[in-house]
Amino acid sequence: MAGRTNDPDKAFMSDAIKLCDFGECVVNFKLQMRAAVCEIANYFPTAIVSGRCRTKIFDFVKLKNVYYAGSHGMDISTSLGSSKYQDKKHQTNAMDEKGNEIVLFHPAKDFLPTIQEIIKILKDNTKKINNSTIEDNMFCVTVHYRRVKNEEDVEVLKDIVESIMKAYPDFHIYGGKKIMEIRPNVKWNKGHALMYLLDTLGFNTFDDVLPMYIGDDRTDEDAFKVIRQIGGGFPIVVSSIAKETNASYSLRDPADVMTFLIHLAKWKKNLLQKPKQI
Repeated sequence: MAGRTNDPDKAFMSDAIKLCDFGECVVNFKLQMRAAVCEIANYFPTAIVSGRCRTKIFDFVKLKNVYYAGSHGMDISTSLGSSKYQDKKHQTNAMDEKGNEIVLFHPAKDFLPTIQEIIKILKDNTKKINNSTIEDNMFCVTVHYRRVKNEEDVEVLKDIVESIMKAYPDFHIYGGKKIMEIRPNVKWNKGHALMYLLDTLGFNTFDDVLPMYIGDDRTDEDAFKVIRQIGGGFPIVVSSIAKETNASYSLRDPADVMTFLIHLAKWKKNLLQKPKQI
């Protein structure tokens, strides 16, 4: 649900802005979307999987009944962790800000020092490109150029990034909407993150589980693919135009997503309130 803004640190759930004009309308939509996610999480285990840093996502969403996976699933926080990964070095016990025990899963943690090195070099070498931004998303680095007005500057920026990254063969550059994203070459994506979360939550046997995944980015395709491989569930792409996708269902835009979540929560609430037949 990440959207467009001049400040990358504020770009969460802000696709909603495209549906409104300005001011109070925007604020109200964000609050309504947050309320819809909170309500659905009251009835179904819910996680937000994003390319952004997990702590940034939580600081913006501020919902305690939701699980969070940042950096395209390379930064996951849960209360129990996964039994499949308990002996792996990537899963560690920790404490949250309130002293509660949590389990962090970081399959790319060995790359952290190099990522910080890359961020410093990128910042030092892109200062001359006005309005470009280097964003630290913990296990990936995002180079934003949406606000760069001169197309020649955009090309210079891309050349700088590509030149720097030639010295780092363990990383790959991915393109996106007015961004370049640098990620370590690890066999882990949003599909793996989905499987990890299902296992953590005790849903690794799929006989009576129907996972649902809603996304609008090309990186969400890995999660859609996993659900199709499972053979049961709802991979839902958010797009106003027809496009090739691994999803089986679609919603038009964030407003449709919000309406869908509200109706789904109401359905579950009514189902629970119905008297049981003897």
